[in-house]
Amino acid sequence: MSKAMIIVNPSSGKEKAGKILPKAEKALGEIFDEVCVRKTEGEGDATGFAKEACAERFDAVISMGGDGTVNEIVNGLGEQQHRPIFGIIPLGTINDFARSLGIPLDPNAAIGILKDMHIKESDIGKINDRYFMNVLAVGAIAEATYNVTVEQKTRLGSFAYFIEGAKAIIKKTPFPLTVEHDHGKWMGEAHLLIATMTNSVGGFEQLAPEAEVNDGKLHTFIIKDLSLPLIVKIIPSLIRGEIMGNDEVEYIKTSKLHLTTSEELAVNIDGDEGILLPFQANVLHKHLRLFVPGTK
Repeated sequence: MSKAMIIVNPSSGKEKAGKILPKAEKALGEIFDEVCVRKTEGEGDATGFAKEACAERFDAVISMGGDGTVNEIVNGLGEQQHRPIFGIIPLGTINDFARSLGIPLDPNAAIGILKDMHIKESDIGKINDRYFMNVLAVGAIAEATYNVTVEQKTRLGSFAYFIEGAKAIIKKTPFPLTVEHDHGKWMGEAHLLIATMTNSVGGFEQLAPEAEVNDGKLHTFIIKDLSLPLIVKIIPSLIRGEIMGNDEVEYIKTSKLHLTTSEELAVNIDGDEGILLPFQANVLHKHLRLFVPGTK
């Protein structure tokens, strides 16, 4: 008997989940013999539900929430012996992982692609003993994103992160950083490091135009200077997807990273505050199977 689990964050998308859920249940009921719903009430619930789905050998797990819910589910699926096919009905503000997979940001359209049963393999990342699906960031700008409120994200979308980042630039200070990667070692002072597995970071879909969800790589950018003249150059190049051509940006494509610093810095993991440096990160190549549009 085939089984699907829907993991719902009831507070996502201005509480749209309650309206969307019956449509998702109906659509999945046409594909699977049994559909069960698990609603999160707090941090870590989605991870626990995803582990339950693995242990009970569900055929599919569907996320209804934002990137935070997706991240928790990925942490429940990572390196499990049985991993259900993963589907995403995006209800968040940014929805970076859905964007990178070409999943419609309209929840009703996203439900529609589940019925098509097109499957794509995707990488996920592992940092120390936890998992991520999108981005790692280190530096004052990365830390500033913790100050973005739900209200700001709802009102401004990805530009909410840009605004908080701009505030951090005003009082910017570089930090010493050592980056070990597939091709050797980089040492120097940096203002920001971003390592992304997808082409969408904070809603900007051109930061790493070469990035594919299953290329086995962390596309890593080290911003060495953030003077005002450089910022003026970086913003247009960021929008055009040409940031890697800037002299003050070091671009490294690697399957693993080891970061160390003499300062007390935490890494931002998929938009949330994570662990203190040092850390070891690597790519789990084609680790998950996901429902995607037929063209992806």
